[in-house]
Amino acid sequence: MESASEMVPFPLLQTPIESNYRACTIPYRFPSDNPKRPTPTELTWIDLFYNSIPSFKKRAESDPTIPDAPVRAQKFAERYGAILEDLKKDPESHGGPPDCILLCRLREQVLRELGFRDIFKKVKDEENAKAISLFSDVVNLNDAIEDEGQRLENLIRGMFAGNIFDLGSAQLAEVFSKDGMSFLASCQNLLPRPWVIDDLDIFKLKWSKKSWKKAIIFVDNSGADIILGILPFVRELLRRGTQVVLAANDLPSINDVTYPELIEIISKLKDENGKLMGVDASNLLIANSGNDLPVIDLTRVSQELAFLAADADLVIMEGMGRGIETNLYAQFKCDSLKIAMVKHLEVAQFLGGRLYDCVFKYSDVSG
Repeated sequence: MESASEMVPFPLLQTPIESNYRACTIPYRFPSDNPKRPTPTELTWIDLFYNSIPSFKKRAESDPTIPDAPVRAQKFAERYGAILEDLKKDPESHGGPPDCILLCRLREQVLRELGFRDIFKKVKDEENAKAISLFSDVVNLNDAIEDEGQRLENLIRGMFAGNIFDLGSAQLAEVFSKDGMSFLASCQNLLPRPWVIDDLDIFKLKWSKKSWKKAIIFVDNSGADIILGILPFVRELLRRGTQVVLAANDLPSINDVTYPELIEIISKLKDENGKLMGVDASNLLIANSGNDLPVIDLTRVSQELAFLAADADLVIMEGMGRGIETNLYAQFKCDSLKIAMVKHLEVAQFLGGRLYDCVFKYSDVSG
């Protein structure tokens, strides 16, 4: 991870940041709660992380880079389980009180202390290869739609469908291990609109009247998410003359795409003239966000990303971790879009929606 001195606040957050920004969306506790006793919300979320331990342990056991992986995987399950039990007894232990950032960070710390660097590497590589082979089909389907508004909606549905590939969700990890996921079927099976937060019509109207000069997109998962969801949308932005910066994690965390992986994916998708299916991609940049978790605190990003973002006029937070569990209410100095599928029942309940509901939250600063 980058040293603390190299991390800076994301320059497009509304200032003063101290009074305008809180990374975590769902409050696990309030100032009036007893600091020594866990709140019902804390207990619910600690249990959610506890229930994900078996799927993480299973991935860790089969990590080919670790000689005694099964033994260390067992240690991971025991250590992380014990930390969660401690937090249930004393919310102020282990740097608490807990929020979604701390619970993710503690899990990553235990994995890394035991030598596990990237337990989802194999599945990420497999899913990336599969999605790369389907990229041209998905792009051609979109390009065949002549009506601009319909094409935009189709691209957005593709982003939701791609976002299903999330092995951080225990339920989805189980579905995935059974039968993989068909991208096109997922597109057709999205919950009907209106979604739990649904600004799509406003965004479509804006899209028809305006093009942005520079967009920063915080990306989420490997496989179908980045390749079949995000990149066809990015290609459309490039075609409209928008410069696009994709911000990806510095270090591996669950099946999120990393900065080095994303560079490799893009180089495989570009043709010898540097085009993405006929669209000039010289305006596409990849940035290292400096982040190492499936959620993000925007007061700490890499200097590289901060420099590239300074003159952007659109910020897109994609995926449940970066766009709902953190940053749903983040206010930016420019237009912003939070787009993600709801993959935890606890998030659905907080939003007053359904499991696998969609969030499409658009904020227009001029409006």
